[in-house]
Amino acid sequence: MRIISGAWRGRTIKAPAGQSTRPTSDRTREALFSMLASRLGSFEDLRIADLFAGTGALGFEALSRGAAHCTFAETDRWALAALKTNADLLGAGDRADIRPQSATGITGGPFDLVMLDPPYESGLGQKALENLIKRGAIQPGTWISIETGIKELVQVEGLAIESERIHGKAKLTLLTFA
Repeated sequence: MRIISGAWRGRTIKAPAGQSTRPTSDRTREALFSMLASRLGSFEDLRIADLFAGTGALGFEALSRGAAHCTFAETDRWALAALKTNADLLGAGDRADIRPQSATGITGGPFDLVMLDPPYESGLGQKALENLIKRGAIQPGTWISIETGIKELVQVEGLAIESERIHGKAKLTLLTFA
């Protein structure tokens, strides 16, 4: 896996061994960031949340493109180890807040962009989004991306679907605060 664009372009990041983490493919990540760039214009100075972070590829991509800060949430101990290693390898420093906690109980924000890559067919992405809305971490102007299986529906009260794209076995959904 590699960082696609920005200051860390071409740098590789580590993934944990085993099957417990399903990293977003480079091609799907490239499609997602193209969709986001056309809507955001720039990632400069954005506050990001990368939930169900795994390797942190989504958050590190945003930081590479100029985001000011990223809050990462992950519970798998092997993924957390890879996430911390990647932050060190990239020199993410104080721009990365790595939290060993469930994305469904995350606090903080408000965030300009929230990216979620929950286990497919788990319903955890919707729970995390409901939590963020309840806590005021998602507000007008916040963009949300969620990667799900292609048959999964994303319906969260207070959020409107802006776009959906299929990439192999993955569906990328962009949402905004309604």
